[in-house]
Amino acid sequence: MRLFDHDYAEIDGRLAAHDAFLRARYPGERAGRQPVHTVYVPADKLDGFRDWGAIALAAMDDHDFPWPDPAVRDKLTREPIEDLRVDFEDGYGVRDDDQEDAAVRKAAAILANGPRPPFAGLRIKSLEAATRRRSLRTLDLFLDSYQDVFTITLPKVSGTDQVSAMVALCEKLERGYGLSAGVLTFELQIELPSAVLAADGTATVARLITAAGGRCTGLHYGTYDYSAAAGVAAAYQSMEHPAADYAKAVMQAAAAQTGVRLSDGSTNILPIGDRADVHAAWQTHHRLVRRSLERGYYQGWDLHPAQLPSRYAATYAFFRDGRDAAVTRLHRYLDRQESGVMDEPATARALAGYLLRGLDCGALTDAGFPREQLTALV
Repeated sequence: MRLFDHDYAEIDGRLAAHDAFLRARYPGERAGRQPVHTVYVPADKLDGFRDWGAIALAAMDDHDFPWPDPAVRDKLTREPIEDLRVDFEDGYGVRDDDQEDAAVRKAAAILANGPRPPFAGLRIKSLEAATRRRSLRTLDLFLDSYQDVFTITLPKVSGTDQVSAMVALCEKLERGYGLSAGVLTFELQIELPSAVLAADGTATVARLITAAGGRCTGLHYGTYDYSAAAGVAAAYQSMEHPAADYAKAVMQAAAAQTGVRLSDGSTNILPIGDRADVHAAWQTHHRLVRRSLERGYYQGWDLHPAQLPSRYAATYAFFRDGRDAAVTRLHRYLDRQESGVMDEPATARALAGYLLRGLDCGALTDAGFPREQLTALV
């Protein structure tokens, strides 16, 4: 033996700063439930969000939904929307200040009074110069009327200065409203190529997460803004375009083990019209949702009530199809049984996380293990 206690201490000292960095920057996956989707509702149409489940069920009945499932119907009756965003950006547009002020206060009252989804928040306008003052005023007014936990969605982020400004804004608002430090969190919408790849060739999105100082909870891919900015012709803009896959792969690598969750974007092919059009849209949406799930994007955007049936049908099938194999592999790993697959501890965590997600969204009622055991493994 040629190493002694002082040698161990020396290496510990050399790596102390890096150890601290790893603990702060890569704390691991965020605990708790992640919604399977986010529904964006324009602020002036928020009155109707509680009708989305009934509208979705009617669409299933009127157009002979191709994947009938009592669990999907139950979900649409009980909890049709998991995550709601009151939209003051593209879906709402530009209004005069009096109109938007009134819409902010009305939206806060609607959320505060009566049932609401498990997760909720608002999308403000971007911090670009043209919309900055309106964006700040909307958030300030909303906080003045609504003090429950919510998430802020910040669109069209292009650089770290905007994220640093958002952090400073959150700190100021927390002090101003007497809120606990750190209670205001935000998601970043990745809608511009400059938010993925910087002018100097670095991955901007990784720097955005660092600049957020722990306040960033999610990265949401913006299908159509990003595709248009990248020069993709309108007819070919989609969640599965190679430009989209590249952007999301960079986002996924940047967010891994940071506690920042990923959300895919949306499809603008809506299930409306005659039976053939509705079925074609459902098939497209079902396929794209499944594709995202297989690639590790467990959340997406929904823009229309009739997209909810295909969202839940695809999601439930994804977790049910893999349930038995995941349970078997996890049992074999925990029991140290030999098998044709040699799983690592990281894979065991992924298997437990997969089963927990199935339970959280309602796809699974029996995950083969007690929830407490799965949570401990993750």
